Amino acid sequence: MTGPDHDILIVGAGISGISMAAHLQMMCPGRSYCIVERREQLGGTWDLFRYPGIRSDSDMHSFGFSFEPWRDEKSIAPGEDILAYLNRVVSSRGIDRHIRFGCRVASADWRGKEALWHVTLEDEQGWRTVTARFLYLGSGYYDYENPHDAQLPGLSDFAGTVVHPQFWPEDLDWSGKRVVVVGSGATAVTIVPAMAESAAHVTMLQRTPTWMAARPSKDKWARRLRRILPEKWAYAITRRINTRLHSFVFKRARAKPEKVGAFLTAAMQEQLGDKYEERHFKPPYNPWEQRLCLVPDGDLFAAIREGKASVATGHIERIEADGIVLKDGTTIPADIIVTATGLRMTLGGKIDVSVDGEKVDWPQRWFYRNCMFSDVPNFAVVFGYLNAAWTLRADMTAKHVCRVLAEMKQRDKLVVVPRPPGDRELVEGPPFAFSSGYIQRALPLMPKSEVKLPWKLNMDYLEDVEDMRVRPVNDGVLSFEDPVECAVAAASELA
Repeated sequence: MTGPDHDILIVGAGISGISMAAHLQMMCPGRSYCIVERREQLGGTWDLFRYPGIRSDSDMHSFGFSFEPWRDEKSIAPGEDILAYLNRVVSSRGIDRHIRFGCRVASADWRGKEALWHVTLEDEQGWRTVTARFLYLGSGYYDYENPHDAQLPGLSDFAGTVVHPQFWPEDLDWSGKRVVVVGSGATAVTIVPAMAESAAHVTMLQRTPTWMAARPSKDKWARRLRRILPEKWAYAITRRINTRLHSFVFKRARAKPEKVGAFLTAAMQEQLGDKYEERHFKPPYNPWEQRLCLVPDGDLFAAIREGKASVATGHIERIEADGIVLKDGTTIPADIIVTATGLRMTLGGKIDVSVDGEKVDWPQRWFYRNCMFSDVPNFAVVFGYLNAAWTLRADMTAKHVCRVLAEMKQRDKLVVVPRPPGDRELVEGPPFAFSSGYIQRALPLMPKSEVKLPWKLNMDYLEDVEDMRVRPVNDGVLSFEDPVECAVAAASELA
């Protein structure tokens, strides 16, 4: 049997791919791996997005890797600091030697008789195929080329500059300009105060308000613990405190939405003073039905208090040459329109995945342990938490896959595949209990999720931590097979 070019092929050199590479080196040092990255630099999201003020929307003691302490003073960190952190991790661990930049993955076909993935790549030298024993997709969950198009009426009539945050031009000058940011999610909440520092005025135009919460950009617990404990201990304790506090707030919001809503409203009223208007800041949905927007050091609220920024709520009637007209007749003048209208979600970086030539129909597959899929061999995807830091899931998935690889080695098996139970029907539940537009638009693309673990795409980090602790890798669901067994199973599945 022909050997693979790589034991593990990792797609994406962002947080997910870097985490997997680091865990492979720590937990499976004998395995060869390669990271293929379509961009010319590492970082994924943090290299792609260059809009003003870009920063983490989780504290860096949760968003940082479990194995690499976050050392900077700010725990709500600007994008360039996060990118520097990722580069430090990659360089110090020698991961950079395994990355192939400018390399796009177009398709991947599992060949059961060989127990290999045949992966078609495109780089500056053209098309080629490489083989891998295990395929690991750390390519994120949104479309890098095509953001969501909100179909704003009359946008082509606008005489000024239109910018989407995903494609921010380096030479854009907004000094002294009137700016309208369409949207009220995390991206808009970040852009508005950053642009308000030098713009004539910035208006955040929203259809409905978003729940927001101010918090200091510096973590007092982290600073105190660093004074008295070794760096790794201080980081681990801070991470534990923050993840549990965040979980408590989320669960409290689901259990007692009125109380949490009242608390957040009172906090916003205190921040905004006489600038608070309920129609602009009290959403028609409960806290954490959509992602709660973080406002570090209350910078957005300060910009509004000082008159540098304002909020308008309503639906767009049309966009004219010099501004936006709302359906209630309000006109908002603009020189620049920023369309912060959301992302377009996708699964696995839009790679065409097939098993023995048969294209995988993802909505007909089941999630298994948040990262693998029913009847898809030697394959995993990182799909981060929607209510917690992405890296928490990335690290957890990487550790789990490394344990699976170790189990394969111990059993002397080349193939591992989640097999649905033959003695009962899986009961489908909603994969996401969130009402955000970008999530709802993605539902038809998603694999199935059961109502309970391990076939559930879970959004409870602490529950996952406990499940990973008590549920063994060999849980009776994963089938460890030889190539012939796998090919026979695949053939019977297609029959």
